[in-house]
Amino acid sequence: MSSNDSTGAAGARPRSEVWKTAVTTLQDVKPPFIPENASGMTILVEWPPGDPGTPAHRHSGPAFGYVLEGEMRFELEGEPERVVGTGETFWEPGGDVIHYQDGNARTDARCRFVVTMLCAPGQPMLTVVDEEELAQRAHLRAPRFAH
Repeated sequence: MSSNDSTGAAGARPRSEVWKTAVTTLQDVKPPFIPENASGMTILVEWPPGDPGTPAHRHSGPAFGYVLEGEMRFELEGEPERVVGTGETFWEPGGDVIHYQDGNARTDARCRFVVTMLCAPGQPMLTVVDEEELAQRAHLRAPRFAH
């Protein structure tokens, strides 16, 4: 075997250089806080066509997501609702901020997305917000567009 053999010493596999260009940054955000001793959780969410998704809720820590398929209607307190499509990312700060919508924006196709959340210890990953609190905080919700 010559000293120029690309397999390296003793039959080791050649070293790839692909790792230098294989990563594409999809989102880069600075969350306002990460709960002390947080645990991480990654979930896959799948909504059938037209499903409204999770009721208004909040998370105990920040959440970062990526839409795998379809389109998700996304709305956080203080921000206008928007549609996040396949291959796009979203995030929410967690804490006190209400997440109003995460449902399927399409009636003819399913929606699938992955979310990684950092959860505060001893707190649930998701807490549904009741109607009374929604009414009290209605002034914090951005105006909504017609569907």
